[in-house]
Amino acid sequence: MEIILRDATINDCPAMLVLVNELALYEKAPQEVTITLAQFKEAGFGQNPVWQAFVAEVNGTIVGFALFYVRFSTWKGKSLYLEDFIVTENMRGKGIGKLLFERTIAEAKQKGYLSMVWQVLDWNQPALNFYAKYNSGIEAGWLNASLSKKQLDEFTM
Repeated sequence: MEIILRDATINDCPAMLVLVNELALYEKAPQEVTITLAQFKEAGFGQNPVWQAFVAEVNGTIVGFALFYVRFSTWKGKSLYLEDFIVTENMRGKGIGKLLFERTIAEAKQKGYLSMVWQVLDWNQPALNFYAKYNSGIEAGWLNASLSKKQLDEFTM
């Protein structure tokens, strides 16, 4: 099996969104994916792109990706933030995730970022086991907070 890693292109967006939905289903939140294909494409390849990604391809089919962007901390400086990292279920255990993750680490090093950060669900033991192989630090004590589009729209000053 030949695995090709490459930069994502706009033509990869439909396949990447299929994987995003697969990940959301795995994380028990399929209703949370509300982005359209047009919005996804614009965010990655429009006039002001905000994300980059590497895709893994086998026999011309995208089977995984790592999507990331720059995060800035007033305490630490610039970091690579790994937003989504997924390999489709039937291709897991074949080293594809390792290749994608290590390519993303290399990107962070090449760009001179001070760290690479991501989130992992506390019940996702396969992911926790994977990250442990890299001696990753898993922080406790932080809770995610957000405002939805609806909440932003309803906000008045």
